[in-house]
Amino acid sequence: MSVFVWTLIIVGLTFALYIGIAIYSRAGSTKEFYVAGGGVSPLANGLATAADWMSAASFISMAGLISFMGYDGTVYLMGWTGGYVLLALLLAPYLRKFGKFTVPDFIGDRYYSNVARTVAVICAVIVSFTYVAGQMRGVGVVFSRFLEVDIDHGVYIGMALVFFYAVMGGMKGITYTQVAQYCVLIFAYMVPAFFISLTMTGNVIPQLGFGDTVTDGSGMYLLEKLDQLHTELGFAEYTSGSKSMIDVFAITFALMVGTAGLPHVIVRFFTVPKVSDARKSAGYALLFIAILYTTAPAIAAFARTNLITTVSEKPYAEMPPWFKSWEETELIKFDDKNGDGLIQYVAAPDANELTIDRDIMVLANPEIANLPNWVIALVAAGGLAAALSTAAGLLLVISTSIAHDLIKKQIKPDISDRAELWWARGGAVFAVVIAGYFGIHPPGFVAAVVALAFGLAASSFFPAIILGIFDKRMNREGAVAGMVVGILLMLYYMLKFKLGVFGETSPDEWWFGISPEGFGTVAMTVNLIISIVVSRLTAAPPQEVQDLVEDIRIPRGAGNAQAH
Repeated sequence: MSVFVWTLIIVGLTFALYIGIAIYSRAGSTKEFYVAGGGVSPLANGLATAADWMSAASFISMAGLISFMGYDGTVYLMGWTGGYVLLALLLAPYLRKFGKFTVPDFIGDRYYSNVARTVAVICAVIVSFTYVAGQMRGVGVVFSRFLEVDIDHGVYIGMALVFFYAVMGGMKGITYTQVAQYCVLIFAYMVPAFFISLTMTGNVIPQLGFGDTVTDGSGMYLLEKLDQLHTELGFAEYTSGSKSMIDVFAITFALMVGTAGLPHVIVRFFTVPKVSDARKSAGYALLFIAILYTTAPAIAAFARTNLITTVSEKPYAEMPPWFKSWEETELIKFDDKNGDGLIQYVAAPDANELTIDRDIMVLANPEIANLPNWVIALVAAGGLAAALSTAAGLLLVISTSIAHDLIKKQIKPDISDRAELWWARGGAVFAVVIAGYFGIHPPGFVAAVVALAFGLAASSFFPAIILGIFDKRMNREGAVAGMVVGILLMLYYMLKFKLGVFGETSPDEWWFGISPEGFGTVAMTVNLIISIVVSRLTAAPPQEVQDLVEDIRIPRGAGNAQAH
């Protein structure tokens, strides 16, 4: 059967599974809509957290980034992995013991201020919309190639599916859908990795094949061969870095602390019955995440090697069918500048004839390696599972921020449970529409968009959360001032240097030599300093708030803490 038919079958079956789970586990109350009733097991929550965490950026784009950037691309791997560890150790158990549904809810109560709550809601919406744009873009890329529709229509299909199970099921439906999506995405990621590793290195385990010799008879190690291919084409060695040390540190740290401030991941720890379960589910999630994250560098190297050897200096007329299929999506473009019919894929921009979108590398990898059609279709289903699982979590954050933190907590405190649920679903509908727009008009490739979302989360939420847990003296004035300055600074830098809103710029103009993806570290530091200084210059928090902060950090009775 063709790739198209296999894709229809596998994607159709997985979609039917997701929708069936959403219908079966639909939310009947606001607690079920927000935190799945607080009764999810640690194992199920670990699987769901891993799916929520491993977005289109992890599945589709991270290996593509590493594949093109080589050593420099590993900052994304280090930042996202380290960030999850930071979240699991420093934040999740304490926030779970505090027992609130959302991050704005924590900030509003911890800083005894609806102004702080409102600022947190605005930050959550900005971060979530920036992040979800990358997911919808990933959905569009998958659909445009494997179901032979354009990217815009692919986004519409993804919107319809997410709308169905996020709006109907809420967190309860999303949680059990994400368990299924993790199983789909990890199977889809690992199967081609096993095949390609065995073919290229003779070692079926990709993590080991990554450091093994290739089977082409040269006796060279995989990375040694890739370095040679790169230098022959004028690219920098794959294993060498070109980024400045300060930018590497800034991006890695921004991704780490941005992770710890991501509202859609944090809320997952409110879905388990008790605090000890939050710790267990964090451990499970780290194990499930590690399976994909330790495989990504190997897939990146396999894909890059296969791509170069397949297309470089080869006649365009003899390109395999996959090349022409991706050309139709305009994610691969060939411009025969010298008219010789050969593909010149080189580092020099004036001589280079091949343009490749980084987001296709994982999806095209099985085709480049000439794997069976069912494996190619499986990867498409995995990419969709990764993008849709994270998109659903983000949309839920937006809808709960509107319904719970604005309507229930501030505008209409006496609202009924049923009416609040309708507001939450209405917020999800609004969020789906806006997310679809950003998916059709994204400000860059998937991982870059997601990296900006992490920068926004780092510059806004992280200091308020970490100081809210560990600094009794931290007050509302400090938290509000820090969040406002931090996110405005990050937005300005992003608009100026990433989107060119204030005119054309170049990397030479970056402040301190730090890229927009890493500037969250600077904005977060400014937020932290302002928060501490302002809090020390203004009145201390009420004694009951200080006692509450003290209680959060004491493990006594933690096993019985319940959401309230």
